[in-house]
Amino acid sequence: DVSASMHFGAERRKLDVVADLVEALGYSAFRAGDAVGLLAFDQRERQDLFVPARHSRGNGSLMARMLRECDAASGAPPTDDRALAGLRRATERLVGRGGLVFLASDFHWPIGALGELLEQFSPACVVPLVVWDPAEIEPPDARALVALRDAETGARRSLWMRDSLRTRWRESVAARRAELTALFNAHGMPPFHLQGRFEAEALTRYFLETAA
Repeated sequence: DVSASMHFGAERRKLDVVADLVEALGYSAFRAGDAVGLLAFDQRERQDLFVPARHSRGNGSLMARMLRECDAASGAPPTDDRALAGLRRATERLVGRGGLVFLASDFHWPIGALGELLEQFSPACVVPLVVWDPAEIEPPDARALVALRDAETGARRSLWMRDSLRTRWRESVAARRAELTALFNAHGMPPFHLQGRFEAEALTRYFLETAA
């Protein structure tokens, strides 16, 4: 997912964190003799970021560089149909194929119809990567005027950060996390969370725990 919200980050963009994972993935795939490629989407398939799957020493570095240099595309705010249209088009070539698929997104778009699309990935093994920035998870300090901007729509608003608002912020984050976890678990795809940085050891633990 290279939509506008993936370009947000208090210290580093979420896309840059994904690029770190992609670079490590490319290196691991090359050492294992596997092919690896890149499919990208926002409200459409991003063919300019397509990298065919191949066994190459430099494929991981190439894909990571493309993500780090990627610009956000302008367009209408994502609706259920718009958000899924890009993902559906980008992954059409994966339908009916095996392999390991990492689906990286912050999922800051309506996910009501995502379950049906996930079924089309079978028989591949899908790892949903839920990419959030720490600034999205933890609200600012209380008793402060906070200027907010919607990364997808560009809409701006100011909020007085009261204790009650901080509580609702945390509750909303927890509810969204639970919603995503329930959706992916229902399809046998436990999510892996990326928050601010990529840690290879954490991903290794994820695979060990899901395989147990």
